[in-house]
Amino acid sequence: MFLTNWRRLMNTSKTFRTEITLLVALAASAGFFGYLGYGLLELPVSPASFSAEQAMAYVEEQMAFGPRITGTDAHREMGDWMVHELTSNGWDVLIQPFRPLPQVEARNFVAFKGSGPVIILGAHYDTRIYSDEDPDPANREKPVPGANDGASGVAVLLELARTLDVDSTDHTICLAFFDAEDNGRIPGWDWILGSRHFVENLESLGECQSPRYTVIVDMIGDADQQLLWEPNSDRRLTEAIWSVADQLGYGEWFRLAPGTPIIDDHTPFIEAGYTAIDIIDFTYPYWHTVEDTIDKLGEESFERVGATLEVWLENGAPGP
Repeated sequence: MFLTNWRRLMNTSKTFRTEITLLVALAASAGFFGYLGYGLLELPVSPASFSAEQAMAYVEEQMAFGPRITGTDAHREMGDWMVHELTSNGWDVLIQPFRPLPQVEARNFVAFKGSGPVIILGAHYDTRIYSDEDPDPANREKPVPGANDGASGVAVLLELARTLDVDSTDHTICLAFFDAEDNGRIPGWDWILGSRHFVENLESLGECQSPRYTVIVDMIGDADQQLLWEPNSDRRLTEAIWSVADQLGYGEWFRLAPGTPIIDDHTPFIEAGYTAIDIIDFTYPYWHTVEDTIDKLGEESFERVGATLEVWLENGAPGP
């Protein structure tokens, strides 16, 4: 992904909730949600069934494969495992093969269930070839373990696949697992290759064409979680989901302060005219280093993101 702050202006790489009173002030001064007032929306919230403990177990299972570099045996084995998990929970799965390089085979996966307008929840499942942000030069040609950068988003989607009451959403829910996301700035590669291929071929994806909303979940497991508004993301959809988080008591971690603009798997959807956002914590200090390991993650972080998405979806996904 591309980091576009002053500190890294010349590099390309992966790259900010205030309390309700601040949201109301923003509405008054900038009209952010005068159109409906999501900050004041009350949902009939019941306890979420999303299990942070199980989400963390999904991270552990991914890590057991080792680095999941596109085209490797570990990467293929993990893809097959994901398909088994999804079908075991009653989801139909489409496999979308493509070649990011002539000699490299890659696969996107999309699991779908339900009926009505389409919502895509997405995450990338590959890990980066090199730990080129590691402070120790001796580590910079080692692969990234990918506990947060890759495994955390996948774990949220897999746990939603297990627990989400899809019928109550009144939507077709599509869980998209993107390949070949994380190898930009490496010769022959680029960023977000899987999601670009996915969007370019949406017409071949049956039930998952023409999404109403797309929500990407990436790097959300940091124990010191800070989920800021990613400024390329649709502001009104961000406000709607952050408002649900606020109602659940997670406002300290979901903040509408602007973060760093990035290019991530939401970008191809935005470029194609779809409403999309990225839920991401880019304050993670172990990004693209050998220290991106499971001990840096916190179950509470998974709980906040998973429960927010579950409640938002099961209440009909209110948004713009």
